[in-house]
Amino acid sequence: MPLDTPVWTAVIPLRAGSKGLPGKNVRPLAGRPLYRHALDQALAAGASRVLITTDLPEVLDAALPPEVVCVRRPPELAGDTVPMAPVLVHALQQAGVQGTVVLLQATSPLRTPADIRAAVDLFATGANGLVMSVTEADRGVLKWGRLEGSRFVPLSSPEHCFANRQSLPPVVRPNGAVYVFDAARLIATGSLAADSVGVVGMPPERSHDIDNLNDFEQAERLLARPALEHP
Repeated sequence: MPLDTPVWTAVIPLRAGSKGLPGKNVRPLAGRPLYRHALDQALAAGASRVLITTDLPEVLDAALPPEVVCVRRPPELAGDTVPMAPVLVHALQQAGVQGTVVLLQATSPLRTPADIRAAVDLFATGANGLVMSVTEADRGVLKWGRLEGSRFVPLSSPEHCFANRQSLPPVVRPNGAVYVFDAARLIATGSLAADSVGVVGMPPERSHDIDNLNDFEQAERLLARPALEHP
């Protein structure tokens, strides 16, 4: 490995209790369990280690590559209302992970190794406390607001509420596919939030997230396209 190549650990969180699509993390997608797409992408992108945090017996007992380590997730961290940060802190501490960490959620199987490498390379510049993948969103959200009693409070500039949609600035949203951060900072703060967040853009067709059966079937159709073949 070249000396200037970043060394990093991928973390893949898998939970058994999916309500939208039970068993989705191990459900076969394009010939492989869903979680294997994230695992294979991490290795293809250059991860030195892959850490899976899970309560799924079929994953804990699976025959996995030597670079892959499984951490058994305790029941108190496996509920559907548990935030991601404490799950990550537990896994990183249990496995003794230090340095750069890349969070890869199994429900975003259409990312590519190149997407991951781009985020890792941007984080390696040291300019950001967090790097995440984003995709273009409807700029019309700049017209929205929240309510304080019966009072409308704009989410952004008040002028945006009355502007033509075409004149509004571009908007992006996190797509959940890639997050890059430092292990020590997350453990110390207990939060992924950072003062400076760098972004790596991904097109909508690779930003697909799986929550239910329709999402899963659409991901299968998208993966069948030659341009989205994965390692």
